[in-house]
Amino acid sequence: MPTIAELQAQLDKLAAFDCGPYPVLSLYLDLRSNYRGRDNFEPFLRNELAERVATFAESGPERESLNRDVEKVRNHVVELDSALNGMAVFSCSGADFFEAIPLLVAPLDGHHVHIGDQAHLYPLARLIDQYPRYLAVLADTHSARIFVFAANALEKLDHVEGVKTKRHKVGGWSQARYQRHVENFRAQHAKEVADVVSRIAREESIEQIVIAGDEVIVPLLRAELPKDIAERVIDVVKLGIRAPQREVLETTIAALRHKDAETDRERVDELIGAYRGNGLGVAGLAKTRKAFELGQVDELLLPGNADQIGREAADELIARASQTSATVRIIEDASLLAPLGGVGAFLRFRT
Repeated sequence: MPTIAELQAQLDKLAAFDCGPYPVLSLYLDLRSNYRGRDNFEPFLRNELAERVATFAESGPERESLNRDVEKVRNHVVELDSALNGMAVFSCSGADFFEAIPLLVAPLDGHHVHIGDQAHLYPLARLIDQYPRYLAVLADTHSARIFVFAANALEKLDHVEGVKTKRHKVGGWSQARYQRHVENFRAQHAKEVADVVSRIAREESIEQIVIAGDEVIVPLLRAELPKDIAERVIDVVKLGIRAPQREVLETTIAALRHKDAETDRERVDELIGAYRGNGLGVAGLAKTRKAFELGQVDELLLPGNADQIGREAADELIARASQTSATVRIIEDASLLAPLGGVGAFLRFRT
Protein backbone atom coordinates (compact mmCIF):
# COMPACT_ATOMS: atom_id res chain seq x y z
CA MET A 1 0.00 0.00 0.00
CA PRO A 2 1.52 3.36 -0.97
CA THR A 3 2.00 5.91 1.79
CA ILE A 4 0.20 9.25 1.66
CA ALA A 5 3.41 10.86 0.39
CA GLU A 6 3.70 8.22 -2.33
CA LEU A 7 0.04 8.65 -3.32
CA GLN A 8 0.59 12.40 -3.56
CA ALA A 9 3.72 11.83 -5.67
CA GLN A 10 1.72 9.58 -7.99
CA LEU A 11 -1.04 12.18 -8.25
CA ASP A 12 1.61 14.81 -9.10
CA LYS A 13 3.04 12.50 -11.78
CA LEU A 14 -0.42 12.00 -13.30
CA ALA A 15 -1.12 15.73 -13.18
CA ALA A 16 2.09 16.45 -15.09
CA PHE A 17 1.51 13.76 -17.73
CA ASP A 18 0.93 15.06 -21.26
CA CYS A 19 -0.98 12.50 -23.34
CA GLY A 20 -0.66 14.47 -26.56
CA PRO A 21 -3.43 13.61 -29.05
CA TYR A 22 -4.27 10.30 -27.35
CA PRO A 23 -7.01 9.63 -24.79
CA VAL A 24 -6.21 8.57 -21.21
CA LEU A 25 -8.08 5.63 -19.69
CA SER A 26 -8.63 6.09 -15.93
CA LEU A 27 -10.06 3.15 -14.02
CA TYR A 28 -10.92 2.87 -10.33
CA LEU A 29 -11.95 -0.56 -9.04
CA ASP A 30 -13.57 -1.25 -5.67
CA LEU A 31 -12.15 -4.72 -4.88
CA ARG A 32 -14.03 -5.32 -1.66
CA SER A 33 -16.02 -8.54 -1.78
CA ASN A 34 -19.80 -8.36 -1.99
CA TYR A 35 -22.21 -9.98 0.44
CA ARG A 36 -21.48 -13.34 -1.20
CA GLY A 37 -17.76 -12.92 -0.66
CA ARG A 38 -17.08 -12.40 -4.35
CA ASP A 39 -15.39 -9.63 -6.30
CA ASN A 40 -17.84 -7.92 -8.65
CA PHE A 41 -15.64 -5.90 -10.98
CA GLU A 42 -15.52 -8.33 -13.92
CA PRO A 43 -18.99 -7.44 -15.31
CA PHE A 44 -18.11 -3.76 -14.94
CA LEU A 45 -14.90 -4.22 -16.92
CA ARG A 46 -16.59 -6.32 -19.55
CA ASN A 47 -19.52 -3.96 -20.13
CA GLU A 48 -18.42 -0.45 -19.24
CA LEU A 49 -15.01 -0.52 -20.91
CA ALA A 50 -16.42 -1.91 -24.14
CA GLU A 51 -19.24 0.64 -24.21
CA ARG A 52 -16.91 3.61 -23.59
CA VAL A 53 -14.33 2.49 -26.14
CA ALA A 54 -17.09 1.87 -28.72
CA THR A 55 -17.83 5.61 -28.78
CA PHE A 56 -14.55 6.15 -30.68
CA ALA A 57 -14.20 5.55 -34.42
CA GLU A 58 -13.35 1.93 -35.23
CA SER A 59 -10.12 2.89 -36.95
CA GLY A 60 -7.62 5.54 -36.07
CA PRO A 61 -4.86 6.17 -33.51
CA GLU A 62 -7.24 6.95 -30.63
CA ARG A 63 -9.13 3.65 -30.92
CA GLU A 64 -5.92 1.70 -31.42
CA SER A 65 -4.44 3.25 -28.28
CA LEU A 66 -7.58 2.48 -26.27
CA ASN A 67 -7.70 -1.12 -27.50
CA ARG A 68 -4.18 -1.63 -26.20
CA ASP A 69 -5.16 0.11 -22.95
CA VAL A 70 -8.03 -2.32 -22.42
CA GLU A 71 -5.74 -5.27 -23.08
CA LYS A 72 -3.18 -3.97 -20.57
CA VAL A 73 -5.86 -3.43 -17.94
CA ARG A 74 -7.29 -6.92 -18.39
CA ASN A 75 -3.85 -8.49 -18.14
CA HIS A 76 -3.09 -6.49 -15.01
CA VAL A 77 -6.24 -7.47 -13.12
CA VAL A 78 -6.00 -11.20 -13.86
CA GLU A 79 -4.04 -11.97 -10.69
CA LEU A 80 -4.81 -9.19 -8.24
CA ASP A 81 -3.85 -9.63 -4.60
CA SER A 82 -6.97 -10.72 -2.73
CA ALA A 83 -5.97 -8.46 0.18
CA LEU A 84 -6.47 -5.31 -1.90
CA ASN A 85 -9.47 -3.10 -1.22
CA GLY A 86 -9.06 -1.14 -4.43
CA MET A 87 -7.00 -0.44 -7.51
CA ALA A 88 -6.48 2.66 -9.65
CA VAL A 89 -5.14 2.22 -13.18
CA PHE A 90 -4.17 4.92 -15.68
CA SER A 91 -3.19 4.02 -19.22
CA CYS A 92 -2.39 5.82 -22.45
CA SER A 93 -0.71 3.34 -24.80
CA GLY A 94 -0.30 5.90 -27.56
CA ALA A 95 1.97 7.90 -25.23
CA ASP A 96 3.53 4.74 -23.72
CA PHE A 97 2.10 5.41 -20.25
CA PHE A 98 0.76 2.92 -17.70
CA GLU A 99 0.41 3.47 -13.96
CA ALA A 100 -1.29 1.10 -11.49
CA ILE A 101 -1.82 2.10 -7.87
CA PRO A 102 -2.76 -0.70 -5.43
CA LEU A 103 -4.95 0.33 -2.50
CA LEU A 104 -4.57 -2.17 0.32
CA VAL A 105 -6.92 -0.69 2.90
CA ALA A 106 -8.37 2.65 1.87
CA PRO A 107 -11.65 1.90 0.08
CA LEU A 108 -13.02 3.43 -3.11
CA ASP A 109 -16.62 4.48 -3.53
CA GLY A 110 -17.55 1.99 -6.25
CA HIS A 111 -16.12 1.43 -9.72
CA HIS A 112 -15.36 4.34 -12.04
CA VAL A 113 -14.09 4.50 -15.61
CA HIS A 114 -13.22 7.71 -17.39
CA ILE A 115 -11.76 8.37 -20.84
CA GLY A 116 -10.58 11.87 -21.59
CA ASP A 117 -7.67 14.10 -22.49
CA GLN A 118 -6.31 13.99 -18.91
CA ALA A 119 -6.21 11.51 -16.06
CA HIS A 120 -9.28 11.41 -13.80
CA LEU A 121 -7.66 12.67 -10.59
CA TYR A 122 -10.61 13.52 -8.35
CA PRO A 123 -11.13 10.08 -6.69
CA LEU A 124 -7.42 9.87 -5.87
CA ALA A 125 -7.34 13.42 -4.48
CA ARG A 126 -10.43 12.68 -2.38
CA LEU A 127 -8.87 9.50 -0.98
CA ILE A 128 -5.76 11.45 0.06
CA ASP A 129 -8.00 14.04 1.73
CA GLN A 130 -10.23 11.47 3.49
CA TYR A 131 -7.45 9.32 4.94
CA PRO A 132 -4.68 11.67 6.12
CA ARG A 133 -1.62 10.79 8.13
CA TYR A 134 -2.22 11.23 11.86
CA LEU A 135 -1.04 10.05 15.27
CA ALA A 136 -3.14 8.22 17.87
CA VAL A 137 -1.91 7.62 21.42
CA LEU A 138 -3.64 5.00 23.57
CA ALA A 139 -2.46 5.17 27.17
CA ASP A 140 -3.11 4.13 30.75
CA THR A 141 -1.11 4.90 33.89
CA HIS A 142 1.78 2.52 33.13
CA SER A 143 1.82 1.84 29.38
CA ALA A 144 1.09 3.45 26.03
CA ARG A 145 0.72 2.45 22.41
CA ILE A 146 1.48 5.17 19.87
CA PHE A 147 0.13 4.63 16.36
CA VAL A 148 0.79 6.48 13.13
CA PHE A 149 -2.04 5.81 10.69
CA ALA A 150 -2.14 6.84 7.04
CA ALA A 151 -4.39 5.88 4.12
CA ASN A 152 -6.60 3.95 6.57
CA ALA A 153 -3.74 1.64 7.61
CA LEU A 154 -1.09 1.34 10.31
CA GLU A 155 2.21 2.89 9.28
CA LYS A 156 4.11 2.78 12.56
CA LEU A 157 3.64 1.56 16.13
CA ASP A 158 5.66 2.51 19.25
CA HIS A 159 5.30 1.37 22.87
CA VAL A 160 6.14 3.14 26.12
CA GLU A 161 6.21 1.09 29.31
CA GLY A 162 6.22 2.72 32.73
CA VAL A 163 6.46 1.25 36.22
CA LYS A 164 3.47 -0.79 37.35
CA THR A 165 2.29 0.22 40.81
CA LYS A 166 0.63 -2.32 43.05
CA ARG A 167 -2.13 -1.65 45.57
CA HIS A 168 -1.21 -2.04 49.25
CA LYS A 169 -3.40 -1.87 52.32
CA VAL A 170 -1.62 0.72 54.42
CA GLY A 171 -2.71 3.70 56.50
CA GLY A 172 -1.57 6.95 58.06
CA TRP A 173 1.74 8.44 56.92
CA SER A 174 2.58 5.26 54.99
CA GLN A 175 -0.55 5.66 52.91
CA ALA A 176 0.29 9.26 52.12
CA ARG A 177 3.87 8.34 51.13
CA TYR A 178 2.62 5.50 48.96
CA GLN A 179 0.12 7.78 47.24
CA ARG A 180 2.85 10.30 46.47
CA HIS A 181 4.98 7.43 45.19
CA VAL A 182 2.21 6.32 42.81
CA GLU A 183 1.50 9.88 41.64
CA ASN A 184 5.20 10.44 40.91
CA PHE A 185 5.42 7.30 38.80
CA ARG A 186 2.28 8.26 36.87
CA ALA A 187 3.55 11.79 36.26
CA GLN A 188 6.89 10.45 35.03
CA HIS A 189 5.12 7.99 32.73
CA ALA A 190 2.92 10.76 31.30
CA LYS A 191 6.03 12.86 30.64
CA GLU A 192 7.77 9.99 28.85
CA VAL A 193 4.72 9.36 26.66
CA ALA A 194 4.38 13.08 25.90
CA ASP A 195 8.06 13.22 24.94
CA VAL A 196 7.68 10.34 22.45
CA VAL A 197 4.48 11.79 20.98
CA SER A 198 6.13 15.21 20.61
CA ARG A 199 9.24 13.78 18.98
CA ILE A 200 7.27 11.78 16.40
CA ALA A 201 4.84 14.62 15.63
CA ARG A 202 7.67 17.12 15.12
CA GLU A 203 10.10 14.90 13.23
CA GLU A 204 7.41 13.61 10.89
CA SER A 205 5.35 16.81 10.59
CA ILE A 206 2.13 15.20 11.85
CA GLU A 207 -0.51 17.87 12.40
CA GLN A 208 -3.38 15.83 13.86
CA ILE A 209 -3.34 13.82 17.10
CA VAL A 210 -6.07 11.82 18.80
CA ILE A 211 -5.68 10.84 22.47
CA ALA A 212 -7.39 7.77 23.92
CA GLY A 213 -7.29 6.78 27.57
CA ASP A 214 -9.00 6.86 30.94
CA GLU A 215 -9.85 9.76 33.24
CA VAL A 216 -6.58 9.37 35.18
CA ILE A 217 -3.93 9.40 32.44
CA VAL A 218 -5.54 11.81 29.96
CA PRO A 219 -5.27 14.97 32.14
CA LEU A 220 -1.69 14.04 33.09
CA LEU A 221 -0.72 13.48 29.48
CA ARG A 222 -2.32 16.68 28.21
CA ALA A 223 -0.57 18.67 30.95
CA GLU A 224 2.81 17.36 29.77
CA LEU A 225 2.34 18.11 26.07
CA PRO A 226 4.21 21.21 24.83
CA LYS A 227 1.97 23.99 23.54
CA ASP A 228 2.67 23.37 19.85
CA ILE A 229 1.84 19.66 20.23
CA ALA A 230 -1.22 20.24 22.44
CA GLU A 231 -2.64 22.46 19.69
CA ARG A 232 -2.55 19.46 17.32
CA VAL A 233 -4.83 17.34 19.54
CA ILE A 234 -8.19 17.26 17.76
CA ASP A 235 -10.09 14.96 20.12
CA VAL A 236 -9.99 12.70 23.18
CA VAL A 237 -11.79 9.35 22.95
CA LYS A 238 -12.32 6.45 25.33
CA LEU A 239 -10.59 3.17 24.56
CA GLY A 240 -9.18 0.43 26.74
CA ILE A 241 -5.41 -0.03 26.61
CA ARG A 242 -5.87 -3.49 25.06
CA ALA A 243 -8.26 -2.34 22.34
CA PRO A 244 -7.59 -4.14 19.03
CA GLN A 245 -5.78 -2.15 16.37
CA ARG A 246 -8.85 -2.16 14.09
CA GLU A 247 -10.97 -0.65 16.87
CA VAL A 248 -8.34 2.01 17.52
CA LEU A 249 -8.28 2.88 13.80
CA GLU A 250 -12.06 2.98 13.43
CA THR A 251 -12.59 5.07 16.57
CA THR A 252 -9.86 7.58 15.80
CA ILE A 253 -10.71 7.97 12.10
CA ALA A 254 -14.30 8.69 13.17
CA ALA A 255 -12.95 11.44 15.42
CA LEU A 256 -10.99 12.84 12.49
CA ARG A 257 -14.07 12.84 10.28
CA HIS A 258 -16.11 14.66 12.93
CA LYS A 259 -13.40 17.29 13.33
CA ASP A 260 -13.01 17.57 9.57
CA ALA A 261 -16.72 18.34 9.19
CA GLU A 262 -16.39 21.15 11.74
CA THR A 263 -13.30 22.64 10.14
CA ASP A 264 -14.80 22.30 6.64
CA ARG A 265 -17.61 24.64 7.67
CA GLU A 266 -15.16 27.04 9.35
CA ARG A 267 -12.87 27.05 6.31
CA VAL A 268 -15.73 27.73 3.90
CA ASP A 269 -16.97 30.55 6.13
CA GLU A 270 -13.46 32.04 6.08
CA LEU A 271 -13.40 31.87 2.29
CA ILE A 272 -16.83 33.47 2.00
CA GLY A 273 -15.63 36.27 4.26
CA ALA A 274 -12.46 36.77 2.21
CA TYR A 275 -14.46 36.82 -1.02
CA ARG A 276 -17.11 39.22 0.29
CA GLY A 277 -14.45 41.57 1.57
CA ASN A 278 -12.51 41.55 -1.69
CA GLY A 279 -9.68 39.88 0.18
CA LEU A 280 -7.55 36.83 -0.57
CA GLY A 281 -10.36 34.67 -1.91
CA VAL A 282 -12.13 33.87 -5.18
CA ALA A 283 -15.37 32.02 -5.91
CA GLY A 284 -16.75 30.18 -8.91
CA LEU A 285 -15.14 28.08 -11.60
CA ALA A 286 -14.18 30.90 -13.99
CA LYS A 287 -12.51 33.05 -11.33
CA THR A 288 -10.74 30.06 -9.78
CA ARG A 289 -9.36 29.09 -13.19
CA LYS A 290 -8.15 32.65 -13.75
CA ALA A 291 -6.47 32.69 -10.34
CA PHE A 292 -4.59 29.51 -11.26
CA GLU A 293 -3.45 31.08 -14.52
CA LEU A 294 -1.96 33.96 -12.51
CA GLY A 295 -0.33 31.65 -9.95
CA GLN A 296 -2.42 33.09 -7.12
CA VAL A 297 -4.04 29.98 -5.64
CA ASP A 298 -2.79 28.80 -2.26
CA GLU A 299 -5.61 26.42 -1.27
CA LEU A 300 -8.31 24.98 -3.51
CA LEU A 301 -11.70 24.04 -2.04
CA LEU A 302 -13.61 21.41 -4.05
CA PRO A 303 -17.03 19.89 -3.33
CA GLY A 304 -17.46 16.33 -2.03
CA ASN A 305 -19.57 15.70 -5.13
CA ALA A 306 -17.48 16.52 -8.20
CA ASP A 307 -20.58 16.58 -10.39
CA GLN A 308 -21.43 19.91 -8.76
CA ILE A 309 -18.80 21.58 -10.96
CA GLY A 310 -18.20 18.76 -13.48
CA ARG A 311 -15.65 15.96 -13.27
CA GLU A 312 -13.46 17.33 -16.04
CA ALA A 313 -13.35 20.73 -14.34
CA ALA A 314 -12.48 19.12 -11.00
CA ASP A 315 -9.64 17.14 -12.63
CA GLU A 316 -8.36 20.27 -14.34
CA LEU A 317 -8.26 22.24 -11.09
CA ILE A 318 -6.58 19.38 -9.17
CA ALA A 319 -3.92 19.15 -11.89
CA ARG A 320 -3.34 22.91 -11.74
CA ALA A 321 -3.07 22.73 -7.95
CA SER A 322 -0.47 19.97 -8.21
CA GLN A 323 1.52 21.90 -10.79
CA THR A 324 1.55 25.09 -8.69
CA SER A 325 2.07 23.52 -5.23
CA ALA A 326 -1.38 24.57 -4.05
CA THR A 327 -3.14 22.40 -1.48
CA VAL A 328 -6.47 20.72 -2.20
CA ARG A 329 -9.25 20.39 0.34
CA ILE A 330 -12.40 18.39 -0.35
CA ILE A 331 -15.48 19.79 1.37
CA GLU A 332 -17.57 16.67 1.93
CA ASP A 333 -20.81 18.59 2.45
CA ALA A 334 -20.98 19.99 -1.05
CA SER A 335 -23.88 22.29 -0.10
CA LEU A 336 -21.47 24.43 1.93
CA LEU A 337 -19.82 25.59 -1.31
CA ALA A 338 -23.11 26.37 -3.05
CA PRO A 339 -22.94 30.12 -2.18
CA LEU A 340 -19.52 30.19 -3.88
CA GLY A 341 -20.71 28.54 -7.07
CA GLY A 342 -19.48 25.12 -5.98
CA VAL A 343 -15.76 25.90 -5.88
CA GLY A 344 -13.39 28.53 -4.55
CA ALA A 345 -9.83 29.22 -3.50
CA PHE A 346 -7.70 31.11 -1.02
CA LEU A 347 -5.09 33.28 -2.72
CA ARG A 348 -1.43 33.90 -2.05
CA PHE A 349 -1.68 37.48 -3.27
CA ARG A 350 -3.98 39.85 -5.11
CA THR A 351 -3.11 41.40 -8.43
